[in-house]
Amino acid sequence: MERLDSRTVYTNAWMTVREDRVRRPDGSTGIYGVVEKPDSALVLPRWAEGFWLVEQFRYPVGRRAWEFPQGSWGHGVRGDASALARQELAEETGLRAETVTHLGHLYEAYGFSTQGFDVYLATGWCTGRSPTCRSVPWCWLAKSSMRRRWLR
Repeated sequence: MERLDSRTVYTNAWMTVREDRVRRPDGSTGIYGVVEKPDSALVLPRWAEGFWLVEQFRYPVGRRAWEFPQGSWGHGVRGDASALARQELAEETGLRAETVTHLGHLYEAYGFSTQGFDVYLATGWCTGRSPTCRSVPWCWLAKSSMRRRWLR
């Protein structure tokens, strides 16, 4: 597919939405909507026989959801992805990992978004909870419970 031209439809501090006019492989033309967002980090905090999760309200889906700690740098901030993973883990759970292992880079929704994310496995724990995480509920989920819940 070839991009013929592009225009910004909407932009704010967190994302840009653009509309591209494209030529498809068969020669026909059309439009393609693209959401541009900075990459993020997703942390899998492994503890004994399970993982730590956080519960957060997610406006786009209109509900609270249990998820792995994740996030991106603030507007205009750039940095090392492993440092971002450690920061998100500390902010959302108060946990500090001795080891953060990079597992790979994936894309959030590559059908319409440029946003990717680096996945990290966090292990080996230091004590203490961060005062910044008081408003984020968190829980520990046993691996056996995950199998029953999600692998039916």
